[in-house]
Amino acid sequence: MSTIFVTGATGNVGSEVVRLLAQDGASVRAAIFPTQKPRDMFDGNVETVPFDFGDKSTHVPALDGVTKLFLMRPPAISDTARYIDPVIAQARASGVSQIVFLSLLGAEKNPVVPHAGIEKSILASGIPYTFLRPSFFMQNLSTTHCADIKEYGQIYVPAGKGKTSFIDVRDIAAVAAKTLIEDGHENKAYPLTGDVALDYTQVAVIFSAVLGRRITYPNPSILAFVRRMRQRGLNWSYIGVMIGIYTTAKLGLAASVTPDARTLLGRPTITIQQFVQDYRDCWL
Repeated sequence: MSTIFVTGATGNVGSEVVRLLAQDGASVRAAIFPTQKPRDMFDGNVETVPFDFGDKSTHVPALDGVTKLFLMRPPAISDTARYIDPVIAQARASGVSQIVFLSLLGAEKNPVVPHAGIEKSILASGIPYTFLRPSFFMQNLSTTHCADIKEYGQIYVPAGKGKTSFIDVRDIAAVAAKTLIEDGHENKAYPLTGDVALDYTQVAVIFSAVLGRRITYPNPSILAFVRRMRQRGLNWSYIGVMIGIYTTAKLGLAASVTPDARTLLGRPTITIQQFVQDYRDCWL
């Protein structure tokens, strides 16, 4: 049986990928921070291993005997040549036969985002790949932007009037698990979106209806957004990546709706109404 190594295994997408793979009976190795204790972190027969993108000494044991790799870029990492490339190189040295990389919608056309550099590094490695290029995560609204919605009743992002084809991370994880378990997904790229595109004013209306209180979209300037995010304690590199993503939406480049997620899942994608209902407690 092949062993699948999942990076980002304690995050929104990675934890769901681990759960789905284990549920399907796959042999899963989950990356955890070296400082974390693995006890009861995952259900089922899941092996945990200390892993740090910045510590090359953790790369060899984590990838030893691994046949497939689910690769995620930690949001705080912008220097991909320093932190991600060594992992790709070790994957090649360890004989990994497939890398499923969680990229970004339009990354192949946007050299500014770090995902583009990672895709190039994977292509250069010669390892068979599957690029998952999702649109904006719905769950960013329940994590990074949760406090603004909860405390101020605002969706505070500089996306202008542009529409975004939001996708739920549970759908992304389901696609990831499928491409890791099934054959036939090697050397392919899948743009993953929800079934509709919405602007943030429309999203605010949905939030208001589900939560039963007024949520607005003030459409802040980039400068105002930077100030708010710095007040939240986010670092400059992370804020820079977000500005790039929201500028893409502002320019109307995040509105495309593709059939890939629906086709791969064999069902409609999760709606933003369902997402808000499922996560409503975090904003109350």
